[in-house]
Formats: sequence, structure tokens, C-alpha cells
Amino acid sequence: MSSKFTRREMLAMAAGGAVLSGCAPAERKPLAPARVSVVRAPAYDQSIYDKVRRLVCEYVGDVKGRSILLKPNLVEFEPESSINTHPMLVHAAFEAFRELGAAQVRIAEGPGHRRNTMDLADAAGYFSTVPDFEDNFVDLNLDAVTRVYPQRQFSRMQKIYLPKLALGADLLVSMPKMKTHHWVGATLSMKNLFGVVPSGIYGWPKNVLHWAGIEECIADLHSAFPRQLAIVDGIVGMEGNGPIQGTPKHVGVIVAGNDPVAVDATCCRIMRIDPMKIRYIRLAAGDPGRITESAIQQVGEAISSVASPFHLIPEFQKFRLEA
Repeated sequence: MSSKFTRREMLAMAAGGAVLSGCAPAERKPLAPARVSVVRAPAYDQSIYDKVRRLVCEYVGDVKGRSILLKPNLVEFEPESSINTHPMLVHAAFEAFRELGAAQVRIAEGPGHRRNTMDLADAAGYFSTVPDFEDNFVDLNLDAVTRVYPQRQFSRMQKIYLPKLALGADLLVSMPKMKTHHWVGATLSMKNLFGVVPSGIYGWPKNVLHWAGIEECIADLHSAFPRQLAIVDGIVGMEGNGPIQGTPKHVGVIVAGNDPVAVDATCCRIMRIDPMKIRYIRLAAGDPGRITESAIQQVGEAISSVASPFHLIPEFQKFRLEA
């Protein structure tokens, strides 16, 4: 897990922004600073609905007639754990998009461990929190797929099969839980896209993504979905041996923005993890200057006022963000 840039990463940085395969790269232009909101949310209560609606209005605007796909993080279920995105946050986003006139709002996930997705969702509280959940949910492990060639190729997977529902959405809303991860350091909005990859094709768990390069596959998936909004559940996250066996970590924030790279970098800083040392963030960013703190337009709470160091396993102690 070296923080040095590889030759492949340097070539990607030199190429600049994502371009279609076979097309000459356009002349590079300075990117406008990405905007990321950090909103205090001390608990899972009714105030979340107004906060999420405001975030949707701020970053998406007019959604009338558009199709929206909400992608939470549903992995396992253990009572009193903080593994999954809280269903109240997902319901708040669902209601916000419907109220603002979206033509279709669906919730979708493709768990990599549990084969019975509905039982998992029920155990995690989604059936009791989201009215008519079963009518508005799609198991991405079983959805029809389309073959995709990533616009920016990082992994050894030259092509990948992805669900048609996810690819056809006007907006993919990644709604992860703020957690540490025992292989990549932190799992946030971009890593959450692993749940879009269908286990019906790639198996349970999706080890083929690990064999092809886990950090590289995260960057590939990020480039496959150019229309994204990230809303991170940082109210209660997970520290230590995440993403499943860690312990709950109360932070009391929701982090959102329409640039997942900037959102994940900001979440890392809140967790007191150096985003420059999270390799998939560097890969997806292209230009490392894009993820410096000064290059991100901070909205709402200052990072310093909400930062809460997450416990890291020994392998990632070197990722700690120095004061």
C-alpha cells in the first residue's frame, strides 16, 4: 500500500479528465472547485428529512421527469451494528426526490455476501421504514445486464457487465456508510459501487474484482457512472476492522456532493485519514491536486469542527492524517 504514484497512475493523471475510448483527449481546462457539504446530524430522527431534501435541492436542482437510483450499502446484518446505511437516511432521499417530481425513484443493491437480499433488507429495517419497500426495490444481483468498457481503464477487467437499471438511471445516488475497510483503508461513496456489480455473474463474494485489483476496480466503476450524487451516512459510522467487523463510531454528520472523489476525500479528512494515501481516490482523481483540501469548496460545517479520528487496524496506521 505505497503512497507513491505508479507509472500507470502518472499516465492517468497526465491524461486529465475522463474521455471516451478511442477519442483524442480534449485540451485540458482548469476544473472548477468541487463543492462538498458537511451537515451536522446528531441522530437518526425526523430532522434528517429536511436536511436531505435541502442537500438534494442544492446539488441536483430540477429532477422532474428524471429517473433516480438510490444505492445504499447493504452488506450484512448484525443487531446493534453499524454495517449498513441507515434506512431512515435512504427513505429521506427517496421522499425528497419524489416530492421534487422525479418520474421514478428506485432503491437498489447487489450484496456480495448474502444471497437473499430481501431478508437482509428486512433485517436491516428497510421494510419497516420505507413504505412499499418491496415495490420500489431492485436486487441488482439479478437484474438484466449490459457489457460496459470503462472510459478510464485501471484494472485488468477490460470489460464489465453492469445492471441496465443502474446504467440507465439519470442519476445514481451512492449512499454509503462512513467506514474503515481492512483492504483499502476506507469505504465511502466510490467503494459503495461494488454493490452495483451483479453477483449473479461475478459470484458471492465478488472476488473477481479483488483479483483484478480492488483499488483499480473502484476507479473503473466510478468512471462507468458519470452522473452521480454522493450522500454519506456519517451519523454513526464504523471504525477498526471494517467494513463488517468493526465497531460503531458516532460522528454525527451527513456528507454530500456531486463529485464522489471530493466527497470521499472530505470524509477521509473527517475520519483523520490522509486521502492522498487511499489509492483508489488518487486513481479516480487523476490530478492529485484535485483532492487537496484547498481545491474543495467546503460548505456547512468546517472539517475541523466535526473531525473524529477513526481507529485504524495496524496495517493502516501509516494512513493517519497528521495534525
